Amino acid sequence: MNRFAIRSCSMIEVYHGKKYCKYYFVTIPKCTFCMVYKDGPPFRVRSVEDICEDMDSAALQYGRHVTTLFFPAGNTIAMKTEPLSRICRYAYSVFPNLQRVTVYGSSQYIHQKGLSNMKLLAEAGLSRIHVGLESGDDMVLSHVCKGTNRQQQIEAGQLVMEAGIELSLYVLLGLGGRERSLEHARQTTAALNAINPTFIRLRTLLPKRNTPLLDEIVAEKFQVLGPHEVLRETWEIVNGLNVSSELTSDHYTNYINVCGMFPQDKPRILQEIESAMKRDASTFRPIYIGNQ
Repeated sequence: MNRFAIRSCSMIEVYHGKKYCKYYFVTIPKCTFCMVYKDGPPFRVRSVEDICEDMDSAALQYGRHVTTLFFPAGNTIAMKTEPLSRICRYAYSVFPNLQRVTVYGSSQYIHQKGLSNMKLLAEAGLSRIHVGLESGDDMVLSHVCKGTNRQQQIEAGQLVMEAGIELSLYVLLGLGGRERSLEHARQTTAALNAINPTFIRLRTLLPKRNTPLLDEIVAEKFQVLGPHEVLRETWEIVNGLNVSSELTSDHYTNYINVCGMFPQDKPRILQEIESAMKRDASTFRPIYIGNQ
C-alpha cells in the first residue's frame, strides 16, 4: 500500500517506497507538553487550487498506486467545510484506487462544525480523523493548556462517529503526573466509553525539551510516572473500557505494546499488562528528555 500526503494547511508529506519528504509551515499550539509545530511561520490555509495542483502532480507520478491520502498539518479540520470537501472529492477523482482520506483535527474545531458539516465532509469522502484526546480529566486538560474540556471532547467525538467518519483518539499516559494519575485514568476511560471511537491509541508522556512542562519537572512541580506507574494507569484505563474500539500502543514512548479489539481481547490485554508489571523497572526504557 502506498500513502500520499498533500499539504492542505501547513505542510506536505510524501510517502512512496523509501522516499519521504516533509515541509513545515505551521501553527503554534499552547499545549505545555508538546514541542511539535512550535517553530515556523503562522498557520495558513492553502488555496484549493494550489492543493489540487499538487494532487495533479502526484497523480502523474504515483496515480494508481495511491490508496490512502493524508491532508496535514496538525489541525486540517480547521479549514472551512466547503474547500475541505472540494479537495476530498478531487482526491478521489485523480487517484482511481484511493480508499481513504485522513486528517488531523482538534475537538474544538470539530465541535464548531457541528453534525451537519461533519456529514458533508463524510459525503465528500473524508474517511478518518486523528484527534488528540490526551485526557478526559478537566483538571489535567486545563493544566496542560489543551484548549478544550472533557464535555466538548466527548461531544466532538460523538459528532465524528455519528457522521460516519472513523475516529482515532490519542490518550497520553502519565499526563496527570503522580498527583492526578488515578483521576486521569478514570476520567479518560469515562470519556472513551462515552465516545466509543474506532481506534484508541496509547502514548506515554515523555518530557520534551523547550516545553513548559519540562520546566515544571525541573522545578519539581510535576512528577513523571515511572514504568510501573504508567502500567498501572494503563491497567486502570483498559479495565474500565466498555467499547467496541481497536486499541493500539505501538509507539516508541510506550513501555509495552498492547493491542487488540474490544471487548473480546480485553482479558488478554489485562493479563499482558499485569505480567509486565511484575518485571523489574530496570528492564524498561529509562525516562529521558525527548527532542522531537
